[in-house]
Amino acid sequence: MNQFLARFACRDMKLGISATWGLPTDEAAAEEKTRLAAYYTLASATVTRDQIPEKKLPPYAIPVTLLAKLAVDVRYQNQGLGEKSLISALRHAVRLSDTGLPAVGVTLDVLNDAALRFYQQFEIFEPFTRDPMRLFVPMRVLREI
Repeated sequence: MNQFLARFACRDMKLGISATWGLPTDEAAAEEKTRLAAYYTLASATVTRDQIPEKKLPPYAIPVTLLAKLAVDVRYQNQGLGEKSLISALRHAVRLSDTGLPAVGVTLDVLNDAALRFYQQFEIFEPFTRDPMRLFVPMRVLREI
């Protein structure tokens, strides 16, 4: 995940591909270069109606927000920063949808089984398509939490 931050996050933001937000560490204020304890990246994407669990949708491309990255520095894991970063990312997706970048939900591709267990503990994500490592949560559900 460090490689993504170092090589792609700023470039992708300049290109308008995605945007990345970070949670700085406590020692970041004393340093010239900000160190991050966690970060997430959001991007716009489209899906087809047959891919999405929401079935009352038109037959053309449907906008979703892609949670492209969510990472916590190994030094800060198991301190609740993953949960806080996820909640921040999902709230951010709702704000974006409510202020002019419509999306019917948030999708994400899960990296591994440990990450899948992390997302499943929230009980709001459902499989997206037939791939159990692709998840979806409707925007209507996110607005309720």
